[in-house]
Amino acid sequence: MSNAPSSFGRRWILYTLVAGVFAGGVWYFGIRKVAPTASAGSPWRSNSMTPTPVRAVPTTKQDLAVHLRAIGTVAPVNTVTVRSRVEGQLLQVAFTEGQEVVAGQLLAEIDPTPYRLRLAQMEGQLRQSESQARTAQNDLERFKQLHAQTLISSQQLEGQQALVSERLGVLAAEQAQVEDARRQLAYTRIEAPIAGRLGLRQVDAGNLVRPGEAGGLVVITQTRPISVMFTIPELDLQKVIEPLRAGEALTVEAWDRGENVVLATGALRTVDNQIDLATGTLRLKAEFSNTDERLFPNQFVNVRLRVRTLKDTIVIPAVGVQFGSRGPYAFVVGAENKVTVRDLVLGPVDGAMQAVIKGVSPGELVVTEGVDRLREGRPVTIISGESAPPLPPAPPAAPGSGRGAPDGTKKKKKSGA
Repeated sequence: MSNAPSSFGRRWILYTLVAGVFAGGVWYFGIRKVAPTASAGSPWRSNSMTPTPVRAVPTTKQDLAVHLRAIGTVAPVNTVTVRSRVEGQLLQVAFTEGQEVVAGQLLAEIDPTPYRLRLAQMEGQLRQSESQARTAQNDLERFKQLHAQTLISSQQLEGQQALVSERLGVLAAEQAQVEDARRQLAYTRIEAPIAGRLGLRQVDAGNLVRPGEAGGLVVITQTRPISVMFTIPELDLQKVIEPLRAGEALTVEAWDRGENVVLATGALRTVDNQIDLATGTLRLKAEFSNTDERLFPNQFVNVRLRVRTLKDTIVIPAVGVQFGSRGPYAFVVGAENKVTVRDLVLGPVDGAMQAVIKGVSPGELVVTEGVDRLREGRPVTIISGESAPPLPPAPPAAPGSGRGAPDGTKKKKKSGA
């Protein structure tokens, strides 16, 4: 009988401990978690009342140039590999590597002695043939007189006429040989066929050079003017063909690799006559004066081809355009510094600027930074300067809810222009 009260007491203690653990769990996971949200001084409650710091830019009405962007390669208008046209020893090299030359300027000279001797030999044979031709011609005149007096036969006259024709033929052939020898002698002076800039010297003085050597003596590239080759997608073909056929001059800009500096400005000259089936692109060629030689042959550049200009259109920064399930929209700062959501109808985009056909008016402030915490009617503070103050912590989101879009969906990242 003495064991019954002791067993009952142990059960009572066990029940008490279980109840205490249950009450502690309810307090920890329920009341304690909810208490900060209900507290008037908690940061979550104050966040919905505190204006959100944002950056905003006023919309403007201006002309917007629409460009097609591509990657291009600088190509010289003319490239010539200077080679010898005769065989001989290279006496002198009359140029400096990297020098700019004009057409007709002396570049090198080959030993002319063998060619002068050949010319003298051909000229001697020519004079001999001229003398023989004159003698045959004089004899023909006498044969004609004798034939008129019936002192010689017609056969003799015809033979003399044939001899004169033979002598004249030999004379013409030797005149051609003299001209060829004179031409060969002239080829011993190697001159620049075009104006341009020289490359590295391939042969030194003293070497024996021959016609048709692959490397040649030096390469000349014409750098002023210079061209840029680039391609555009087939979808953009009509944007280029229509104004080009109408006689419009399409401006082309060549930018450096980082698209920070304009290297040169030129004009579109021509397009290829067919589309590449493998890539679905069309090749274009632009020409630049390149007076400062900022464009270098085989250099890669970023090309901007201006296809048209929109007059007096509303323009906003492209970063101010948001995308959601409702389409493109923007946060506009209205009365009492509260934001409103505006659905937009977009036009062309050019770099950092976006044309807006409908949705905003000139002079309205469009939010460009800090849009992740904005909702319809949310108060904002417009800031300026290089760095923005830290934003207050965001309240925990309800399951299934999104941020940054006015309709509760997650904001979609804007696709590239």
